Amino acid sequence: MKPGPLARREARLARAMLAPTVLTVMAVVLLPLAATFWISVKPVKLADLRPPTPVVREFLRGKPVNSGDSAVVEYRLRNSSPKHPVRNVVLRDEWVQGLNLVALDSRCGVNNGQLECNLGDWPGGHREKLKLDVVADDEWSAQVNPRDSRPIMSGDSDNVLTSAEFTWKNFARVFDADQFSAVLKITFFYAFFGTFGALVAGLFAAQILNRPFRGRGIFRGLFLFPYVAPVIAMAYTWLVVLNPSSGALNALLTRMGAIDAPINFFGARNATVELFGLEMQFPLALTMVTAFEVWRYFPLSLLFILARMQSESGEIREAAEMDGASPFQQFHHLALPQLAGILSALFLLRFIWTFNKFDDIFLLTGGAAGTRTLTVSVYEQGFALGDLGAGCAAAVVIFVLLGLFSAAHFRFAAREEGL
Repeated sequence: MKPGPLARREARLARAMLAPTVLTVMAVVLLPLAATFWISVKPVKLADLRPPTPVVREFLRGKPVNSGDSAVVEYRLRNSSPKHPVRNVVLRDEWVQGLNLVALDSRCGVNNGQLECNLGDWPGGHREKLKLDVVADDEWSAQVNPRDSRPIMSGDSDNVLTSAEFTWKNFARVFDADQFSAVLKITFFYAFFGTFGALVAGLFAAQILNRPFRGRGIFRGLFLFPYVAPVIAMAYTWLVVLNPSSGALNALLTRMGAIDAPINFFGARNATVELFGLEMQFPLALTMVTAFEVWRYFPLSLLFILARMQSESGEIREAAEMDGASPFQQFHHLALPQLAGILSALFLLRFIWTFNKFDDIFLLTGGAAGTRTLTVSVYEQGFALGDLGAGCAAAVVIFVLLGLFSAAHFRFAAREEGL
């Protein structure tokens, strides 16, 4: 049955009202995403964002005071780009009255008080000094400075962002030998255990706060503190408390005799522990930044899980208690099946957010001591090393990996629901 005229008008009105929102989302999300894909296959450095331009600085060598005094007007010229050329470079400057040219460069001419020099094509990294010998005459005033009139440079150049030059070397640098596999393992370790730990901690906290008791509202506020507090303040607090030389935790463990020497929690790549008579190593700094991730973001899981638990009917739990079910059996057979949907959705969202996390690791370790993730690699390649193309290529790799993970998750979820 086809919709009637009124339904069609309402549909057109709805599309018109949603159009600004859709366009805004496309501008905010899709345009930067498309730009990232575009730059990832371009040989772009951070200095190449601006097209090459000719640059000039003007100097007056000598101090002519009286008529007949000689001097040199010097223009220091350079190409702003170290590798890209600039074509048809022209220098224009208003000539100062009272200075007569003794020798004029063959590329220059003065017409109606205007100096114009056609300097031709400049290769990348071009530098030169253009010197013009002058003599002061009776109209010269020592108070006049040729630099008062700024010279104007013009030239034609190609912007590497809009050129037809493409390369796959950016991705080759991302997948460089063992480095990429090591960074990928660290990223998955951080994302998986950070997400899983936050879900488990949130689940246990929700179990505690689900039952009514005196002061529950205060405890809810305290549990939310890690999530609402500024990340810079929280990271600095952890660094101060766990500092190897003046941290409170190291001092406490040393006085208790638990450790012989202070531990550099965020600076040591590996730590050795003895378990069942065997010495085992584990990534200390990576474990600590993962623990910070769990501590900081478990309140988000707590909010969702607690809301789902409090929407459940208490009759089923009461019936289970009357049948003699233990608390663990109630949790395993009643609570977990009802929480499966929210837990899977939270795992997907938190995994994606943790996989993209940059600020926590950067504030705590800066990516050192075996904590360099893919997002830290994006920063290092794009900004620390100035290789914007390689940084965008790393961002594209992150996008593809998360796309594959999301597709697998939705495929599994649809199969579980029988769709």
